[in-house]
Amino acid sequence: PATPEGMALAYGSLVLMALLPIFFGALRSVSCAKSKNSSEMPETITSRDAARFPIVASCTLLGLYLFFKIFSQEYINLLLSMYFFVLGILALSHTISPMMNRFFPANFPNKQYQLLFTQGSGESKEEIVNYEFDTKDLVCLALSSVVGVWYLLRKHWIANNLFGLAFSLNGVELLHLNNVSTGCILLGGLFIYDVFWVFGTNVMVTVAKSFEAPIKLVFPQDLLEKGLDADNFAMLGLGDIVIPGIFIALLLRFDISLKKNTHTYFYTSFVAYIFGLGLTIFIMHIFKHAQPALLYLVPACIGFPLLVALAKGEVTEMFSYESSAEILPHTPRLTHFPTVSGSPASLADSMQQKLSCPRRRRQQSPSAM
Repeated sequence: PATPEGMALAYGSLVLMALLPIFFGALRSVSCAKSKNSSEMPETITSRDAARFPIVASCTLLGLYLFFKIFSQEYINLLLSMYFFVLGILALSHTISPMMNRFFPANFPNKQYQLLFTQGSGESKEEIVNYEFDTKDLVCLALSSVVGVWYLLRKHWIANNLFGLAFSLNGVELLHLNNVSTGCILLGGLFIYDVFWVFGTNVMVTVAKSFEAPIKLVFPQDLLEKGLDADNFAMLGLGDIVIPGIFIALLLRFDISLKKNTHTYFYTSFVAYIFGLGLTIFIMHIFKHAQPALLYLVPACIGFPLLVALAKGEVTEMFSYESSAEILPHTPRLTHFPTVSGSPASLADSMQQKLSCPRRRRQQSPSAM
């Protein structure tokens, strides 16, 4: 049993660690949405993706549970450790890269590199991997590799949390919901998923305790007694950070789209997340049983901003906002594809005639544009 001081330190630290990737990930998601670099373009979650996500997550969770029951837990965790070792290094390198750039001197010899893998040849050649990086990225990759080796050899909880924070920050930054309705579908589906697998079965808790991978943040409750070698952990799954986090990031972009120089919905949802997570810890402490955090986070993160929208009369604007339309506003969208026929020479002559003829400017309606 943990002491009251140890429990307060552990859960307070978990709440703080959960808030960091949400806050900074939401801020970086705004700049990511405005980026013209194709390698930094976010993945947009549509309503169809949101509806299928709980089903896919349930199949994955049940598959992992059966794997742990059938096969040796040692070999499964070894395979997963190698997989997350590579992913963790890349995620941590991407996370610390903006901060590390401030420490490089102005005369640092920064060279550009490109890693390109293609499939096929000639006109049928396809790009499999096209990754551009520089010398500064290599330095960040080397520093992240040190943390990766530390995690692989020791499975230390600090190394686990560094990777977990990097995964969470990248998830909030690079996964975008396209509108509030999609966010409600995603959070509602995962609300049912979390409640069922925690209260209905022991699958979620069993996998969380058996899975030796940085898919959760942990903090020892006996840190004050045992120091860094403590082993009585409180844990919080990364899904309880990333899923509400991408919804909070959506509300920040909605705040910016209103052009009122206020972040009312972002701060409201941020406070709602703190309230929901605090309520989760309180209920868990009272009933002495693992709690599905989304049971409390989903109503708070959706309900608080919705009440603010009702009070301000902006419910229609909230649900009609489309985040994907602001990612690249300068990109033209084709509603139909023109048919092209004829030889290259005839096409060239036709284009030349059109260019030589005087053109009249035609006014188009916004819908046509």
